[in-house]
Amino acid sequence: QGHLIESGGALVQAGDSLRRSCAASGRTRSGYIMAWFSQGPGKEREYVAAVRWSDGVVDYAVSVCGRVTISRDFAQKTMYLQMNSLKAEDAAVYFCAAGFPPWTTTQLSETRHYLYWGQGTQVNVSS
Repeated sequence: QGHLIESGGALVQAGDSLRRSCAASGRTRSGYIMAWFSQGPGKEREYVAAVRWSDGVVDYAVSVCGRVTISRDFAQKTMYLQMNSLKAEDAAVYFCAAGFPPWTTTQLSETRHYLYWGQGTQVNVSS
């Protein structure tokens, strides 16, 4: 359905907030899902959150509940990730993704379900 373009990398201080964006090209289709993943140094890529394009329903990984908010602008075909109270552990490369995974947390967390990926951008958190 097209490629994904993420906002640039960022350097923030612990405790700060940061908003990420991911713009999609092409058309959306039935079942279209966009999601955020993160990958810290030496770690596997981990699921963060997802949004169902049709109605904006969201899902979050248990580990990030309460600290992040995912949203989408339907008209602009853009997804956002608002991150608050950033910690050093949040430093990672953040990837946006799109595909057609089943709508359960378990399935949404599987990278194999996503057909499109953003380039990945580095977020650094300083003390």
